[in-house]
Amino acid sequence: MLVSLLLIGSSLTTPQMAVQAASQTIVENSAEGVTNGVNRILGGIISYARWPASSPGTPHGLCLVGAPRLTGRIAPIVPGGQAVAVRRTTAAGATSGGCDIIFLGHMPIADRQRLIGWVRGRPVLTITDDDPDCSFGAMFCLNGGRSKISFSVNLDAIGRGPLRIDPRVLKIGSDDGEAR
Repeated sequence: MLVSLLLIGSSLTTPQMAVQAASQTIVENSAEGVTNGVNRILGGIISYARWPASSPGTPHGLCLVGAPRLTGRIAPIVPGGQAVAVRRTTAAGATSGGCDIIFLGHMPIADRQRLIGWVRGRPVLTITDDDPDCSFGAMFCLNGGRSKISFSVNLDAIGRGPLRIDPRVLKIGSDDGEAR
């Protein structure tokens, strides 16, 4: 059964997938504002993820693969100051270890498919800004422009692995902190 829920905006429904959406207003209407908005949303998403064998306070590794569309400066701002080590790598490099989080920018479709296939069953958080319909298999999909950054949640992708995402993650994207 396909379930599509909506927060702020119109419904996102794709075959065989449940997608939920939310949005975040950017305070500063500039490239720097977009960068800050993206990094706040990334940090919020990361803060609501639970890795099965993670020790509190241990930095998570974020592997940046491809070319991000919203900002070239990925540096998640995680509430509580949890450290995230960001490194650029190739699709092949991301599968060699050290990636708790994979951020998929613009990249060849074959590389994206290999990475998404490799992640299934592993405790790896996947986020992209190159999939407006959130249909290529990443767990979270960022969209945006100068005045708003929004994200969609691919519930099917989240359900395929041991990584647990607190359902309250949807609150981080609403304008006033309240899920709608």
